[in-house]
Amino acid sequence: MKVVVQRVKEGGVYVRQKNYTTEIGKGFVILLGIKVGDKEEDASYLADKCTNLRIYEDENEKMNLSIKDVNGEALVISQFTLYGDTSKGNRPSFIEAERPEKAESLYKIFIERLKNNIGSNKVATGIFGAMMEIKIINDGPVTIIINSK
Repeated sequence: MKVVVQRVKEGGVYVRQKNYTTEIGKGFVILLGIKVGDKEEDASYLADKCTNLRIYEDENEKMNLSIKDVNGEALVISQFTLYGDTSKGNRPSFIEAERPEKAESLYKIFIERLKNNIGSNKVATGIFGAMMEIKIINDGPVTIIINSK
């Protein structure tokens, strides 16, 4: 399992087919990719890692504060394309990405763990499997990639 964590001033998602919109303020936009063979432990590990990731500045301008410390929000987006492989040509292969049925279950586990960690009112999501328009206003920019394995 892999996450791309972007520290943002604001973020949002719009799903045209479902007339769905959600937005967050200061916090993280988390792109979550799930690989064949990932387990619940991977989802919990990454949710905890995101919760405790210290990428906000303290009073000494050192990256020393977590999303919890700054009362931030998180927007979680499923992103199977994080496992796109272009080693054999220019068209990505997604054979490493988990099948939607299992991936959605792990996506939900990640979200629930993150809600438990920072508060359910602090976590917004896209719609699993939908085509989404994502708004990201980076803060920094600061982008961190974390793998569970």
